[in-house]
Amino acid sequence: MADQENPVFQIQRVYLKDLSLEQPNSPAILLEQEQPTVDIQLGVEAAPVAEGIFEICVTATVQTKIKDKTVFLIEAKQAGIFEIRNIPEDQMSAVVGVACPQIVYPYLRGNVADVVNRAGFPPVHLAEINFQAMYEQQQAQVAAAAPSSPLPQ
Repeated sequence: MADQENPVFQIQRVYLKDLSLEQPNSPAILLEQEQPTVDIQLGVEAAPVAEGIFEICVTATVQTKIKDKTVFLIEAKQAGIFEIRNIPEDQMSAVVGVACPQIVYPYLRGNVADVVNRAGFPPVHLAEINFQAMYEQQQAQVAAAAPSSPLPQ
């Protein structure tokens, strides 16, 4: 019975769920001498898989362009399956939105760097992410969007 009360947080598996690389303007774009611009978009998704089991995905889209032509586009989704039980409800969203992505993200960084290198391009390294700050910013946006009652003066 005591086991049911103890918090459980375990990594079941970390895996590469999806990865695509496109070079739509090759080989001509490879002869360009101009430095490309790099746009990186990141996201976090969470979905329940079973009772107490969650899949957390961290996604990255990396697009490099020279003028209006794409040099390469990488879309990657790294996922982890986590067992999370007996965590207080008020802490659950932080565990799913901060702790889990912090574990999964380094794998995503490595896979993106590897595919860029294997595609024959100079390295693109995704920056370290402060998932705690990202989570707090998202919570502040949700709170700002919610209707609030006026505070007494």
